[in-house]
Amino acid sequence: MPINRRQVLAATAAGLCLPGAAKAADAEPPLIHEDYAVARQRFQTQLLERGPAPDPAQPLTAPSGARQVRYRSGSLDLVAWISDASGRSVLRPAVLFLHGGNALWQGHWDLARPYIEAGYIAMMPALRGENGQPGSFSGFYDETADVLAAAEVLRAQPGVDQGRLFLAGHSVGGTLTLLAAMSTSMFRAAAALSGNPDAWAFFRRFPEDIRFNAADALEFDMRSAACFAESFKCPMLLLHGSAEHGSDAAIRLTVARSQAAGLNVQRGVIDGDHSSAIPEESAESLRFFASV
Repeated sequence: MPINRRQVLAATAAGLCLPGAAKAADAEPPLIHEDYAVARQRFQTQLLERGPAPDPAQPLTAPSGARQVRYRSGSLDLVAWISDASGRSVLRPAVLFLHGGNALWQGHWDLARPYIEAGYIAMMPALRGENGQPGSFSGFYDETADVLAAAEVLRAQPGVDQGRLFLAGHSVGGTLTLLAAMSTSMFRAAAALSGNPDAWAFFRRFPEDIRFNAADALEFDMRSAACFAESFKCPMLLLHGSAEHGSDAAIRLTVARSQAAGLNVQRGVIDGDHSSAIPEESAESLRFFASV
């Protein structure tokens, strides 16, 4: 990810307290036993600020090896990129890969290539408020609905084996992967690369990205996979780089809670940092997908 406002503000933001519903930095996210998909049906995020996603946008022209498709998420008409599967008569597995950051850039498509080379049909969606698209940035919550809508479109594509639909994502996309995997049973398995299951910790580091009512603790809980760790609906792999220490405790907690509930949720640490660990994280996710 190129240098952006996140990196510039990170050192300052890390020491700030969350407004309103702040909790101690070392406090564990609560464990909520209600199914996450059910909780989503009755919860609606309260946005106090409406507007586009915070990262700079690029045109959504499809990169080499991909074509542009459109998908509907509620009333929103959004764009995704999908690999070319023309001329294939045998059904193939498919992966919905969720990009990092809060905009879809040409370079993100490189993260889909290992899956394409492994025989998968790959799709990468741009989400609401990104790249000049309609809708308001909410910070993970409404964007999860976009992920589910994109998955439905990918599942219906010619050549896709609907029983082998997988989900993966990096960074912000890794966090969305966690939330989406708790929201539906359509995925065979999912892998979160450097995602953060603790929204309290994430927004403590990036308070400038808060657009919702931070006085309501449930707003953070509904963005935290650690709170609903008993809700994963497919085998799940959580990976992060060995140099990424900020999310390690939350990942361990999430996995421990999931395993205590009898779920197939695993973790792994890959040598490297937020960026350099990606190639081996992708390879490990492919091994995990093959194992299920």
